[in-house]
Amino acid sequence: MNNESTVKTESKKKFKLKMPHTFVLLFALAIIAGLLTYAIPAGAYDRFEKDGRQLVDAATYHVVDPAPATLFSVLKSFPKGLEQAAAIVFFIFIVGGSFFVVQKSGAIDAGIAAAVRKTSDKGVLVIPIISVVFAFGGGIYGLAEECLPFIPALVILCVSLGYDSITGAAIALAATCAGFTGAFLNPFTVGVAQGIAELPLFSGLGYRIIVFAVMVSITIAYMVVYCLRIKKNPEKSSMYEIDQKRDIRIDIKDTAFTGNHKLILLIVLGTFALLVFGVLKYGWYIQEISGLFFGMAILVGIVSRRGLNQLAEDFLEGCALLAYGALVVGLARGILVIFTDANVIDTIIYGMATAIQGLPTSVTSLGIYVAQIIISAIVPSGSGMAALTMPVLTPLADIVGVTRQTTVLAYQFADGFTNILTPLSGYFMAGLALAGIPYQKWIKWIMPLAIIWWVVGGIFVVIANSIAYGPF
Repeated sequence: MNNESTVKTESKKKFKLKMPHTFVLLFALAIIAGLLTYAIPAGAYDRFEKDGRQLVDAATYHVVDPAPATLFSVLKSFPKGLEQAAAIVFFIFIVGGSFFVVQKSGAIDAGIAAAVRKTSDKGVLVIPIISVVFAFGGGIYGLAEECLPFIPALVILCVSLGYDSITGAAIALAATCAGFTGAFLNPFTVGVAQGIAELPLFSGLGYRIIVFAVMVSITIAYMVVYCLRIKKNPEKSSMYEIDQKRDIRIDIKDTAFTGNHKLILLIVLGTFALLVFGVLKYGWYIQEISGLFFGMAILVGIVSRRGLNQLAEDFLEGCALLAYGALVVGLARGILVIFTDANVIDTIIYGMATAIQGLPTSVTSLGIYVAQIIISAIVPSGSGMAALTMPVLTPLADIVGVTRQTTVLAYQFADGFTNILTPLSGYFMAGLALAGIPYQKWIKWIMPLAIIWWVVGGIFVVIANSIAYGPF
């Protein structure tokens, strides 16, 4: 019997499913897309230009000659997708490289370390104070991987204050995700999606600031209530036994927050102020914003006194770190290339529009929201998901009467919520590893908050639709 049990146990381990890489998933989708071009009829809408925007004439769908994908066209879809999304791909490289220069200067590390030192003796107040810092990072420039180095120190701090390791990880992951979800100036999600939807860059700022405030407040309240409960009865933490076995003590290094660091952070804040001014006053777009961030990197490199050669190396290293995300954009765009070249993309839009025709636009907007959530679970790259879904959903929104800005908002919510839920999210799983938290324990803790996020997000989407959230 013992031998049989051992064999069964080994068999279970042997046949344990492993989540495929995002590239593998997307390439599998590309192959499926190629096969679908043989089943989906070819068709097209007539398009017209209005106020500089390409719109679909909903009454003009007609059948066209079929052009199903070949094996070679599927293989070509990746480089072709990169070519079509080149502006976005290079935008990601430049902005990512620029922020890595800031990170390597030590200013961000020193600023957060100073905030931790000043709040470490303030009990539960440490949660909202530090969480707000991370939330603004997520809301302004899409803080994600950058929060990972702080997780071990935050875990030590929170356990030492009488909370648990989940609290420490949540400050970096959940608070950042809340800011990311309600992002108002995130160039990697809002900027990319609005660019594809042909919306003015960072338009609709006021509504997204309200969304940001609500999402961050809900998240912080959830964390504070949890901390008070754990402080009163530590054994209620699912991490109690694990944390008790750790040799955790306060050992946060006194990283000096110098005048140089403060100057660098002022340069970063000044860059974002100039970005807002340029976008609102002069209609700056991807090239202008890329140039602005590139200038910021040069200025920060000079102020940090690391040398021009080191500045170049830091910038290129930052670009290299974002190669994955940038290439995902091209691969995701390749799926659209396959459908477009086969003349079936408009047929898909026609089918979706027919299915929801006559429904209230509030129901339609929720349908778009749910579809985005499902897709984001398997495509964790925000910019990649924008490249994959926005070209399809934008003309659909035009046809059914949902504003493009509402469609971008639905995408933004869906992408943000799943960042710290799906095991396909690389930085999220790395964060759990750094905190020593098993995935199933994290999901048990985060799921009630995630449900609240989803419901509130749906309410915001319906409100956006009802007020014709725009400009269009």
